[in-house]
Amino acid sequence: MSVVIHHNPDCGTSRNVLAIIGAAGYSPAIVEYLQTGWTRAQLLGLFAAAGLTPRTALRTTKSPAAELGLLEEAVSGEDILAAMIEHPVLVNRPIVCTAKGVRLCRPSETVLDLLDRWPPGPFLKEDGSLLIDAAGNRV
Repeated sequence: MSVVIHHNPDCGTSRNVLAIIGAAGYSPAIVEYLQTGWTRAQLLGLFAAAGLTPRTALRTTKSPAAELGLLEEAVSGEDILAAMIEHPVLVNRPIVCTAKGVRLCRPSETVLDLLDRWPPGPFLKEDGSLLIDAAGNRV
């Protein structure tokens, strides 16, 4: 199965998702979107596949969303989308694509729904919390 992760290495959730994918035996294509940026078509495609809108995909913390006035209800989805293209950090992450679908993987265990196989247990997240127990069950 092919796996693509739109990843920010400075984000703990994104690092957890990447670790889960790797521990499950996948070699994902990693898109560091802060370096590559986004295109309008790319974002619209990802959002449609994941059931998101620009507003629901907007990163509202640790981003310039408030400073840019994007948190106001009157701001259109088109305006948010344009801001995301100009400021890639505005897109919440990580977004993962597999044959099973596309999801914004917050919290990180959401990625398990997109994988055919899981990491062997026990598996701990970066913060030490148990994600998969010794019997291979999701906690």
